[in-house]
Amino acid sequence: MSRRKTERLLNLVVCLLATRRFLTAEQIRRAVPGYPDSDEAFKRMFERDKEELRELGVPLEVGSDQQGGGGEEIGYRIPPQAYELPDIHLTPDEAAVLGLAERVWQRASMAEAASGALLKLRAAGVETDAAAAVGIEPRVNTGDPAFPALWEAVRDGRPVAFDYQGIGRTSAARRHLEPWGVVSRRGRWYVVGFDRDRDEQRVFRLSRITGEVAADGPNGTVIVPEGVDVRRIAFDWGDPVSEPRPATVRLRAGAAQGPRRWARDVRPVDGGAWDEAVLTFRDVDRFAPYLARFADDVVVLDPPDLREAVIQQLKSVLAACGRDDAGTVTGR
Repeated sequence: MSRRKTERLLNLVVCLLATRRFLTAEQIRRAVPGYPDSDEAFKRMFERDKEELRELGVPLEVGSDQQGGGGEEIGYRIPPQAYELPDIHLTPDEAAVLGLAERVWQRASMAEAASGALLKLRAAGVETDAAAAVGIEPRVNTGDPAFPALWEAVRDGRPVAFDYQGIGRTSAARRHLEPWGVVSRRGRWYVVGFDRDRDEQRVFRLSRITGEVAADGPNGTVIVPEGVDVRRIAFDWGDPVSEPRPATVRLRAGAAQGPRRWARDVRPVDGGAWDEAVLTFRDVDRFAPYLARFADDVVVLDPPDLREAVIQQLKSVLAACGRDDAGTVTGR
């Protein structure tokens, strides 16, 4: 099933679960993204979607809210009580697997479209039941670009290769990994596996992976050793505690008040247009996004790894805005 079709069917289920009354085909057409403008094309696609939901076991109910006589318009809904599963009893291992699957599902990119469908229903005056859709509403997110590829590699048992920039390093090194699992810890994501370069198990923070994660072998060739607990490995590993480091920055005169509050050795430069100052930090991954919030009012001069991290943050913002001049952020 294509991603586009999956998104459309998910949005359709969200709409029909969230409403307390029958929705007409036209209401569904306006609320659910992905349907064509042509009447005939919509009818054909909607008929296929209804059949698909029934084949998947979704209890699609057909009826009308209007009382008496003929002529009432047929509508559709999914009764929550018929859709909900009965009580399920899981073993600890089964619950752990479902917990991981839930975290992955909750970061799905279909969240925005599904939420938009509910907003359209409410805007059209259709009362919705937000609680009915809680089970499929994404709530946990990860912004690490490496996450999808690593999750798929773990699922498929496929070795991977990626560039990794460790703490305090100014350049990334190529790493080759047999991934065993992806774990969230204290708001950060890590991949645990066997590092072929170091010939030992290692943990890598996803936010330090640069570029794309590439396949480095066929599916099914990664075997997780018996008794391995990837969560325990990730939690026991932790990030080494970084010592405080100084950062030399330039602050535009009259701007960047946040960093100024704890800057030291502040002195004017460039005829008073800028101030040069020293800031103290520990974690590049946390400090770089903070400085990037001030855009061109803050310029990092040193250390090189912090400067590069801020530049990459600014480039990612430009890319998200559809700009093609990301190279300009490296000036000064």
